Amino acid sequence: MLCLFMGLVAGVAVVPAGHAEDDLPVTYNFLVSAVAAGAQVDADPPGGNDWDCRPTARHPRPVVLVHGTAGNKNTNWQTYAPLLHNNGYCVFALTYGVAPGTPLPANQLGGMTRMQDSARQLKRFVARVLRATGARKVDLLGHSQGTLMPEYWVKFLGGAPYVKRYVSLAPVWHGTDLANPAPLLAKAFGVPEDQIPVCQACGQFAATSRFMARLRKGGLAVGDIEYTNIMTKYDELVLPYTSGRERGMRNVVVQDHCGTDFSEHFEIAADPVAAQIVLNTLDPAHKKPVPCMVVLPWVGPVG
Repeated sequence: MLCLFMGLVAGVAVVPAGHAEDDLPVTYNFLVSAVAAGAQVDADPPGGNDWDCRPTARHPRPVVLVHGTAGNKNTNWQTYAPLLHNNGYCVFALTYGVAPGTPLPANQLGGMTRMQDSARQLKRFVARVLRATGARKVDLLGHSQGTLMPEYWVKFLGGAPYVKRYVSLAPVWHGTDLANPAPLLAKAFGVPEDQIPVCQACGQFAATSRFMARLRKGGLAVGDIEYTNIMTKYDELVLPYTSGRERGMRNVVVQDHCGTDFSEHFEIAADPVAAQIVLNTLDPAHKKPVPCMVVLPWVGPVG
């Protein structure tokens, strides 16, 4: 089956990439790369977590990658860690939301505990990044839960002064209809929504959850942070996909740039169309044209 998926991916003429001969390879196939990365226990993504990296004048802020539910620092970021590294950024990624004592292989699935607790892990990680690099702020790039959980750190745990740009892939600012059964599950188990067995964070995605109500109260945009939301019309987990839109933020739909991009919730984290939008957002002074090609769900560009 994996060979079939790999065979679907062919070269495309224009994709975001660096130019040096020693650039790391960049994949635009989420499924194959995530499966391969999942076999590497507690590995860093290629190009990520170089604690000797020092930001440059062109890219003075490290980029912190924040994965989604059931992802980790390696499986979620096989595209963006090497891509950003090749483009001259210091790139860092953490695995968060694993309950203490979780055995292998379940401990490779992050984003499972309450988002409040995960936000505290993010706070500690960013503090470590700032100490190591000497930078004053970071840029955040999140996917799925990684678009929502950091807002708790930013809004309630003092994170706002340390973030310049907050870029979200498949954001969940208004919750998702997929999580609507959460109150029923909580009642069935006799626990609060954020204590549902196995995945405490999952119930927090419901639009009616206490977590979502607290996060949204008074507005989401904090301080002078520059927020950019990048959505796909074919998102199968963020329902409706327009849950990723938010007032006071820049809102982008990849299909508005490329009508043949069929990326869904997972492939958007490896999509070359979205990737160029991200690069342009992080470095607006050096924007490049956003490419367009046929991009398939899960497996990426063909041609």
